[in-house]
Amino acid sequence: MVCLGNICRSPLAEGILRSKLPKNSFIVDSVGTANYHIGNSPDKRSIAVAKKYDIDISNLKGRQFSINDFDNFDLIYVMDESNYDNVIKLARDEEDINKVHFILNKIYPDQNYSVQDPYYGGESGFENIYKILDEACSNLANDLLEV
Repeated sequence: MVCLGNICRSPLAEGILRSKLPKNSFIVDSVGTANYHIGNSPDKRSIAVAKKYDIDISNLKGRQFSINDFDNFDLIYVMDESNYDNVIKLARDEEDINKVHFILNKIYPDQNYSVQDPYYGGESGFENIYKILDEACSNLANDLLEV
């Protein structure tokens, strides 16, 4: 799961997807394309909305996307076009590029819609982002479990 700073959307998506998959069967992680928040915990509003739904993301720490992530993960989900562009710039080949997808395509196939960044919004923005990520991650988890 990839967003800009790895403190709002991507750790929330990581926690949601982990909650929907069998433990120890999948590796789910989150990163940012920027280096603003390396080593930081998720935004307190992301932590709060996740906790409201019995998901604990308070122990996650921000890190930046690297070329190694193409080797370590089979699927890479981005939150918006800027994240997509930043990740694709690091791709070494077509195989890397084919791993990268927009998370909202799990709800709206082939539309490449963005998950809006709730950072500058209020609490309701985080609630709305949770709900849309929950739907996308439910669809993704269903797809992963069918394989």
